[in-house]
Amino acid sequence: MSTGGEETDEDAPASGRLAHAAARTGQSPDRLPPLGAVIAAHGLAPKKSLGQNFLLDLNLTRKLARVAGPLQGCTVVEIGPGPGGLTRALFLEGAERVIAVERDDRAVAALADVAQRYPGRLEILGADALSIDWPAELARLGVKERVIIAANLPYNIATVLLIGWLEAEPWPPWYTRMSLMFQKEVAERIIAQPGTKAYGRLAVISQWRCAVRIGFRLGPEAFTPPPKVASAAVHFTPRETPMPACSVKTLGRVTQAAFGQRRKMLRQSLKTLVAMPELLLEKVGIAPEERAERVSVEAFARMARILDEGG
Repeated sequence: MSTGGEETDEDAPASGRLAHAAARTGQSPDRLPPLGAVIAAHGLAPKKSLGQNFLLDLNLTRKLARVAGPLQGCTVVEIGPGPGGLTRALFLEGAERVIAVERDDRAVAALADVAQRYPGRLEILGADALSIDWPAELARLGVKERVIIAANLPYNIATVLLIGWLEAEPWPPWYTRMSLMFQKEVAERIIAQPGTKAYGRLAVISQWRCAVRIGFRLGPEAFTPPPKVASAAVHFTPRETPMPACSVKTLGRVTQAAFGQRRKMLRQSLKTLVAMPELLLEKVGIAPEERAERVSVEAFARMARILDEGG
């Protein structure tokens, strides 16, 4: 395994090596049309308004599916499948069932061939992913177990979707893990450590509720159309009991106040939250002159817990 927990092509299991062999011979291992042909047949040119940047290389979509794995016997939720590259990869890597959310009618039609190839195993929801009540939807579909989320997210709604999933209640959530493709900048904000420029609200909520790591990175050329920046797959494993325990909403209020004016000292920035920030900071053991970017995830959660207790 490569350093930093990232997967390399040499780490691929036999199924992944077979995909490489199939690519060299021009054959798709699932016997479905090439994604380029699917896009042409359905007029599925990527739309900027929908944040669409397609991954057309089945080797790369299978790599993302492996980061999300193991998938054998599991139900996977996918957001924004587009022409179905990752959808197909999820099945090839062993997913029992895929629930794909797609608001683009052209893509819904393109996914019909995948549904036919895997009868009864692909559920296509023609809906806006931001509006779905997932516990209710999964119950409607008869899914009793916790699911996996795997997606090359539409970049224009990626952060909003992630925050919604991280703030899910009750906790532990309706998913067991997530493997999601983000723009590199967003991925770096998720895994950022205190004392770095990227560290902020997104890092605090992500790392308080989940163990996070980069699965692998991709350059712009891997996508159609190429975005202006590189991308990275981030893997999230929910913590059964995030510690220190606090309300996720209160933690959100604390970080919003602290990072809303990140250049200011905490004794100043936290005045939008409490009248006497110095008392709160003293209880946590933080100097009033400290700035938000240097405060640990644990310390932010401790502040939220004190506020929950009326402190």
